[in-house]
Amino acid sequence: MSTTTPQQLVEHALAGSSADDVIVIVRDTSSANLRWANNTLTTNGVMVGVDVTAISFVAAGDGVAVGTSAGSASTPEQVSALVAAADAAARSATAAEDAAELLGDRVSPDWDTAPERTDIRVYDAFAPALGEAFRAATAEDRILYGFVNHDVVTTYVGSSRGLRLRHVQPTGHYACTGKDASLSRSAWVGGATRDFLDVDATSMAEKVKQRLAWAERQIELPAGRYDTILPPSSVADLMIDAYWGAGARVAHEGESVYSKRGGGTRIGEQLARAGVHLYSDPAYPGLECAPFNVAGASDNTESVFDNGLELGRTDWVTDGRLAALLQTRHSATLTEQPVTPMVDNLVLEVDGASGSEQDLVAGMEKGLLLTCLWYIREVDPQTMLLTGLTRDGVYLVEGGEIVGAVNNFRWNESPIDLLNRFSHASETVPSFSREWGDDYFSRTATPALRIPDFNMSSVSQAQ
Repeated sequence: MSTTTPQQLVEHALAGSSADDVIVIVRDTSSANLRWANNTLTTNGVMVGVDVTAISFVAAGDGVAVGTSAGSASTPEQVSALVAAADAAARSATAAEDAAELLGDRVSPDWDTAPERTDIRVYDAFAPALGEAFRAATAEDRILYGFVNHDVVTTYVGSSRGLRLRHVQPTGHYACTGKDASLSRSAWVGGATRDFLDVDATSMAEKVKQRLAWAERQIELPAGRYDTILPPSSVADLMIDAYWGAGARVAHEGESVYSKRGGGTRIGEQLARAGVHLYSDPAYPGLECAPFNVAGASDNTESVFDNGLELGRTDWVTDGRLAALLQTRHSATLTEQPVTPMVDNLVLEVDGASGSEQDLVAGMEKGLLLTCLWYIREVDPQTMLLTGLTRDGVYLVEGGEIVGAVNNFRWNESPIDLLNRFSHASETVPSFSREWGDDYFSRTATPALRIPDFNMSSVSQAQ
């Protein structure tokens, strides 16, 4: 690795740009992972890298044009090439629609601190317990597959206007799939963590064992609407889609479920049942994330002009009422609403909710318990209708007990509709979206929800 520090890369980029203004984002990333299959470790490793994004701004008539260049860069020469490309792109671009005054003159107190790193020692407690889980699974004719990953990303944002911001983001997740010896049953367990100190490999393997035992009895069910419990992980899947689709610009233009009939947005309207709260907070315990905006490109929900905007708690839905959408400074001028940028975590809470997913099962006379949703895609943005598959365990509940596993389904539902229709909710707990958590969005806290008529639209042949 280069001996050039991230701060030196930032300063080199700022000094070398010929644009009117420039913003530089340097991300120093380290990652440690373990993978296993057939009850044995298959690979492990540690990776490190530095990525740089240069954003150049030049006057263009009465506006400002923007050019961006990004890539792996750990030496001054590599950074110079990226800056030159960004400068050239800006000079060939037309004026940016989202132009706004750049922020400046703010310095993080730890700006001069070196990047933080992870290494394989993050698994010092997890790995020996995982070995014990392999031995137990082999003795009892179960097969375990899975992986764990831990990243630490130190982000440095510098600008020609005086921004010098630093943030350290640890992100970890684990996932384990178990199968019986005949490969006819499967079960999945997964979760998110900041440091793996709270992850117990023995407990993870025991949950897989329990779910495989539930599936010893196999039951075929037809498509239809079923009283269904969605675990926190599946609720996270759906709430992330609802969050990502909450761009104020497309809502203002009438293209989303958050669009008001006749024009404008639905901010202020009752969107969900009373008592539902959806919010983001960079300081939420266990889900801490960057307290300032970092944008490498402009799109429906982000603007490069907003780099460095301070972030705090933002309430998206308050007592069921839509309180805010994802707003850049540009979209805020269109909607005449406060600026509310995206925050890198999401929390769903329901007033009066208590107990756990298991308590919801105990209170169900007859219905289904999902494990996870998979291959989620949007069908209709106007209603946010989503479709997807079930995977790795759909269980039949009778008399408050799990009595077997049923076949997989394709489902069709809107997360907004579900926030109006659910009948029961558990307490909010840290959760992990199987669909989106690995690569995109892992910091969520959600309850389990019971939906009286969840739409299993067709039977899936997936095993």
